[in-house]
Amino acid sequence: MFAETLRRLLQERGWSQNELAHRIPSNKGYVSKLVNAKQTPSERVAERCDQLLNARGELIAAAHLDIAAARDSSPNQTTELLQRIRATDASSTTIDALRSTVEDLCCQYATVDPLRLRKEGHHWLREVGRMIQQPIGLNAHRELLVNAGWLALLIGCLEYDLGMRASAEATRTMASHLSVEAGAPEIHGWALEMKAWIALTQGRYQDVLDAVDEGQNLAASHNVAVQLAGQKAKALGRIGDVEGVRRALDQGAHILDQFEEPLRPDNHFAIDLPKWQFYAMDAYSQAQDYDLATQYADEVIRLGTTPQGIEISPMRNLEAKLVLAITAARQGELDQAVGMADEALSTNRKSLPSLLMFAGELSSELQQRFPDESATKDFQERLRTLAG
Repeated sequence: MFAETLRRLLQERGWSQNELAHRIPSNKGYVSKLVNAKQTPSERVAERCDQLLNARGELIAAAHLDIAAARDSSPNQTTELLQRIRATDASSTTIDALRSTVEDLCCQYATVDPLRLRKEGHHWLREVGRMIQQPIGLNAHRELLVNAGWLALLIGCLEYDLGMRASAEATRTMASHLSVEAGAPEIHGWALEMKAWIALTQGRYQDVLDAVDEGQNLAASHNVAVQLAGQKAKALGRIGDVEGVRRALDQGAHILDQFEEPLRPDNHFAIDLPKWQFYAMDAYSQAQDYDLATQYADEVIRLGTTPQGIEISPMRNLEAKLVLAITAARQGELDQAVGMADEALSTNRKSLPSLLMFAGELSSELQQRFPDESATKDFQERLRTLAG
């Protein structure tokens, strides 16, 4: 991912490899190896490249994500389970119970340890495999495929949270295949939303916009269209299209008004007003509307925390705190930025790619505005441990 991001940024800036090597400064052969993914960058080099290419933390995050992805030793584990389900004309007398169980698992996404929940998801994929040993009618078979599709989406999200890029993409692709076979455009829409999320955290903003357009055309009558609009706003903010951000947010709010409140708002594949505010806060921060960004982030934290101080939405709270930290840094408030970041990084349940994206952006802001402060150096040290 670092090499791909570096190649793209060099092309966008019109720089040659030799020019980058001269500015680092570094050996030309070493830079060539970085560009062609034959060498892993040191932390110093990743930070220097990020600074020189004005990458706003993209290269820092990409370097750390490459470290995490190296732990993904069995990327086809989930796919093999899903292939068994696709290949079988199945039978089950417990589809309703399965549907309820799958929804419960989706509702545990934000709070349960991702490795444990992934293991549970695999267990239920095996259960589906056992349930489809006898031929049944087409409707029941479709229901099994639909439930397998939701399980695939959940597991794919968990795999990406853990930095397992290859596994996550293989699982996401399989969810798309299952959705087509089952005639379930909502699942296909969420698979494209996941594709947009992955592209966003990897700095591939045009890919985000392409996935959003495809998903909104495919699943316009489902609430996933709201979240797709949120991903679009995030991407447009990062390429500096402020008016586009506002149009995307207005579009998402309009679509949201057309849907009733979800019965299970804690389902990861449901969206309500608080979740929409969660998406809007980052987009407004990117658009430099710091008042609205702060207002939404504060509301996200309020709704995600009980009066007793217990976090019931730790992942949303984490990103809200990092948005507040980035916003504070951009406004010259170092102590507030670092204090809020420290709170965020103490959260146990996290999505590694999203965390590294925001932490990389904060790192870039701190290095640009407060390069000699000890607090900046301390944050760099904490960032260094995130992918370990």
